[in-house]
Amino acid sequence: MKLSDHSLRQLDTTYLDGLDEEALRLLSAKLLEDLKEARERLNQNSRNSSRPPSSEAPWVGPDDEPISVYDKADGKTVNEDEEDTTSGKEEVPSENADTSCPPEKPEKEVRRAGKLEGAQGYGRKAPERIDLIEAHAPDSCACCDLSLSARKMVAYTGHYEVDWIRTDRGDWQTRHIKHLWHETLCECGHLTRAEPPRRMEDAVEAGGFRLIGSGMATLIVALSLRYRLSRARIREFLSEWQGVWLSVGAIHNVIEEAGLAVIPVEAELIEAVQQSGLLHADETPWPEQGAKGQSLWLWVFTSTYVTPYYVSHRGQELTGNLLENYSGRLMSDGWQAYRWLTRRLRCWAHLKRKAVGLTESFSPEAQDFGQELLTLWAELREAVLLAREGPPESIRAAFGDRIDVFRSRCETMRTSTHKKTRELAGEFLNDWDAIFAVLDDPRWPLTNNHAERALRHWVILRQLSHGTRTERGSRGLALLAGVSDTCRQRGHSPWDYLQTAIARHRQNLAPLPLPA
Repeated sequence: MKLSDHSLRQLDTTYLDGLDEEALRLLSAKLLEDLKEARERLNQNSRNSSRPPSSEAPWVGPDDEPISVYDKADGKTVNEDEEDTTSGKEEVPSENADTSCPPEKPEKEVRRAGKLEGAQGYGRKAPERIDLIEAHAPDSCACCDLSLSARKMVAYTGHYEVDWIRTDRGDWQTRHIKHLWHETLCECGHLTRAEPPRRMEDAVEAGGFRLIGSGMATLIVALSLRYRLSRARIREFLSEWQGVWLSVGAIHNVIEEAGLAVIPVEAELIEAVQQSGLLHADETPWPEQGAKGQSLWLWVFTSTYVTPYYVSHRGQELTGNLLENYSGRLMSDGWQAYRWLTRRLRCWAHLKRKAVGLTESFSPEAQDFGQELLTLWAELREAVLLAREGPPESIRAAFGDRIDVFRSRCETMRTSTHKKTRELAGEFLNDWDAIFAVLDDPRWPLTNNHAERALRHWVILRQLSHGTRTERGSRGLALLAGVSDTCRQRGHSPWDYLQTAIARHRQNLAPLPLPA
């Protein structure tokens, strides 16, 4: 923009009347250039810029043109036709209205926090049915190691557990289990107890003394992440469809527990990433309430058999740590955090959208450059697709002169007065090798759609949930998303694996390796 907001606020008719003809012409040129740039920004959409499809209006389809509020025949905006029923009216006080000072507001009664004395209490009711009773007794004396199998057992504590299990017929059922923990008196006089595993891990209960079984915990994670239900909606679903009442806090804790259960799998995901021959990477903004003043992003690195996610800053730190020893090809957009990698591919779809934006601009120079780029892109794309039908071989020689001419064109446009033209030409020159690397091996992909499709589900979840609240929640979501997508890529159910991982974690055992 030529004129800043500070300068624009000072412009009025009095100021314009005081300018001579030459100064008025110069100011008009600046205003015209700013108007064109503002209109170009207003006309940007997912087909001619890097804006995501989620930024479109809900009524705009994938092949529809965006509708502007200024496109109406009468030139009015959407709300201009509504009559203002409040303007021109004054409120007249009634004859009996008291025009003196308003009465003082009564002071609010200060009450202490917590439950009031005499208020009704609430507690969890015992389940109406018990499907199974599991007895837990000590095998041997803790002191003399004498077998206690023939001794009398006495239950000293117990707890109920609700679980979601697969029956022998293959269907799923809700099962209520009553766990009884016994103690046994040995001949030596020592009283030995079978104690349930209890422990806290990162301020989250992670032992086996739990109300929610591993199968029900997996169902809750699936409802939250895969089907995008809020904690309150999960509680409503379990209550109305399964007759299970769980608090929002219990549901939240079990989701956090699932994230802790798969932390050891992160090293396996990283190793699989570094062994991938081709990797797609992308990132999208991710809000975290606890990260005040910090901009966080959800990253994805996906290949054929692995897809880890990370919530981190958008700098080079994450890519440097994760891909330090990576020797394969990385497909990405033009973000600078990827540019330190030498073996890289650039997404042509991003460049095409920017070229479409130039053809729709108000600058003739930008329109010509954008059209030239679209023509070259169509020719190269057709040649790459045709080369894939035969044996893999380079097609760079067939387009050598054409590409050299286009490079000279980019060097010329790098000094263009049109901002978007100048930026796109510089982007081509900075990533020249990455953009045209596919000509050496047409089997490489042309776009980064693989990574963008992986992020799409989580973008919808972000719009519904507004991100996460804490760093632990962000990491748990990223780990669970990575495990879920990786299992699906390998042809296995992620929920069977997650149920086993949660059950082993409650027994203080490491999770099994991811299915191959």
